[in-house]
This record gives sequence, C-alpha cells and structure tokens, in this order.
Amino acid sequence: MPLSDLTVIEFAGLGPVPFAGVVLAGLGANIIRVDLPGGPAIPDPMIGAVGRGKRSIALDLKQPAAIEVALRLVSGADVLLEGYRPGVMERLGLSPDVCLAANPDLIYGRMTGWGSDGPYASMAGHDINYIALAGALHAIGDVDRMAPPLNLVGDGGGAMFLVAGVLAALHDRVRSGGTVVHSAIVDGAASLMSPFYELSAIGLWEDRRDSNILDGGAPFYTTYTTSDGKSMAVGALEPHFYAKLLEGLELDAVELPAQNDRSGWPQLRQTIGDRFAMRSRAEWTTVFEDTDACVTPVLALSEAPDHPHNAQRAVFGGRDGRRLPNPTPRIGNDPITPLTESVEPGADTAAVLVELGLGPAEITSLLESGAVA
Repeated sequence: MPLSDLTVIEFAGLGPVPFAGVVLAGLGANIIRVDLPGGPAIPDPMIGAVGRGKRSIALDLKQPAAIEVALRLVSGADVLLEGYRPGVMERLGLSPDVCLAANPDLIYGRMTGWGSDGPYASMAGHDINYIALAGALHAIGDVDRMAPPLNLVGDGGGAMFLVAGVLAALHDRVRSGGTVVHSAIVDGAASLMSPFYELSAIGLWEDRRDSNILDGGAPFYTTYTTSDGKSMAVGALEPHFYAKLLEGLELDAVELPAQNDRSGWPQLRQTIGDRFAMRSRAEWTTVFEDTDACVTPVLALSEAPDHPHNAQRAVFGGRDGRRLPNPTPRIGNDPITPLTESVEPGADTAAVLVELGLGPAEITSLLESGAVA
C-alpha cells in the first residue's frame, strides 16, 4: 500500500479527524489512535466506521507521564492529526512548536471548525453551523425548507481537505521538513461551493432554493416518485442525454416545452412526474439500464450494498450485518484489503508501549498511575 511506511498519531475526537484517519488507513498508513481512558465523554456512534484500521492507546493527557508517552509517539511518527478546539493542544503541552521540536520532520495536521483565528475561532459548532456560514446550507433543500446534507459537506469535505494538505506536506517534506497543515471546516465547505459562487457571480444562479439547474429546480435534474412509492434520480442535463430520457419515458419532445425554457419547467415536471408514477422503480430501472439517459434508482442505505454494481465492485464489506464502505481510492490493480475492525480504547496500549521501547517495569508504573490504560 502506498502509505504503508507511514505512522500517523490520531488524537481521538468526533467528526472529520477520525474520517481523515480512516482514509489514510485505507491507503495503508499505520494509525495509532490516542484515546482517553474509558473512551470519550461523548461516545461516537460512528466509531465502528471511522475507527477501522487503527490501533488504540489510552492516555490520560492530564498527567505529565502521559504527555511524555505522547511525545515519544510523536517523535517516531510521520503525521499527527488533531481536531480539538484552538488552544487545547497548547494547554496540554503538545503544541506544534513542542511536537516539531521533538520531531522536525513531523506533519502536524490541525482540523478546526471555524479556523484558528477570526471572531468565531473559539466558539463551539457542528457541521450544520459551518456550512451555514459558508453559504452551502442555504442552497440545499426545497423552496420552503433547507435540508442539512447529512454531515457530508462540512465534516466530510473538511476531512478530505485535511488529507490533501497532509499528503502535499509529506510530498514536500524532503525539501522543507515538517510543517503544520491547517484545515478549517468552514473553509472547506466554502471551497466546495466555488462553482456555485461563480455561477452566482455571472448571473446564472438564483439565491432561491429549488430554482436552479443543479438544486432540483430543473425537471431534468431531480427525483421522481414511482408507482410503488420509491424514487428514480434523473440527471439528463445534456441535450443528448435528455433525448434518451424522453425516449425511455415514451414522450415526444415536439409536444413538450423546450428543455431549457424555464417558463415551461412546471409543465415539463408535471408530465415527467406523471409518467414515472405509472410504473414501479424496478420497472423503470430495467427501462433505463444500459442507456445514456442518466436515470438510476434511488437506493436506501439498506439497499445500496446489494446493488449488482456495488456488489461486483466490492464497494461495501464487513460482517455480522454491518456492511461498511471499503477503502477508497483504489491504487493500482491490487485487490481490496478490508480494514481491521474498530477496537476499544486502549486495546493496544501495552503493545504500543513495547514498540516505544518501554520495559515491563515502566509499563506497570504507567498503568498503576493511571497515566495509561
């Protein structure tokens, strides 16, 4: 695996940092997660997904002996990932300056919600707050109601920008040495919105949901309900794809408003919707498979893993009914290597301490003091 020679120290938290860690684990990195003894104050229900491919050492970071262990971990690592609120790592004695002094080649990855400066820097927030300030939340949903897009845009986007920054810094490390990578969720969400800010700037995007070509406003880029109460997704933007859509629906373009005549969109939506309502999702799936109409079934989480396309490509893995997405992206032609299952906090404490060179007496002392667990 391309990152199999890298060691990443991930300070356990919620949201984007664990996801960034699991992406790096999927690329082969050795991830050591630093947990609190007993786990976080607020358990993460998603830990089964974002904890895969990682080992865990439990450290009570309020104790100086635990900080010493953490610095020994950092000294032998390539990357550190942390997502605490600004100032927390500094108060713990694990600031970038301290860690880079211990390891000048370290890539110190920092994930924040609002960034390390600005009026909101020290304020609490979650995905929905960050994407609200970035302009993303206002643009998603129907006319009357904004629809939070799960935690994909903020947490997911922020995590991927953190991964990109870490990989860029690793590439540059031979020339420039270690450095700090800053990734703020609000910055990432705003960056993901770049095409829509551009469309707005040139007058091709309205600040009104469900009115634009990519937000569900266009009758050829939206979803329709089928006769069995399920849905089909339609993405027939280009004229040649739109022609295939009408062909599959057995509709005559001559009898309909022009595709890009916005005044005719309500009529077009009604006509297409009435046609989709005549058959089941399975029937329409059969009609549009192997065509370029850009029409696909809308699958629930319980259905997606079993779809023939996902099944053939092994998009999902897991066991005991817990089917989770396999690592991505895929590198080369090697078969997918499933990530190891998530472990309890501290499951690998002893093994990691031995790897750090600590002897039995030292490990026993740390355990008895509660510095490690």
